Amino acid sequence: MPRKPSAAKRHRQGDIYLKPIDKLPEGAVRQPRQGGRIVLAEGEATGHAHAIRARYATAYAIGALLYLRVTRPVALLYEEHEHPDLIDPGIYVVKRQREYSPGELPRQVVD
Repeated sequence: MPRKPSAAKRHRQGDIYLKPIDKLPEGAVRQPRQGGRIVLAEGEATGHAHAIRARYATAYAIGALLYLRVTRPVALLYEEHEHPDLIDPGIYVVKRQREYSPGELPRQVVD
């Protein structure tokens, strides 16, 4: 039986990509906040972070994979961007975007 796609939509911000999934994987462990916020990734070039301060978001992890559960719309902040991105309620796997140039190996996007 085909799985029903998630109602949440995909989000991209710099080197972060939030891909909707239907449910948290078995064994996902709730992650603590860092200074009152959920840090999805830290910018390698600037030290700024892609982060969520709202209490309506919770981070989970299995090994190096990070997941995000959002129960109400929340703002994804990044210090170098003037306006935050609004993240819809849903469950997401957090991925680092990669860039590709023909003839080269793919590499992570760096903010």
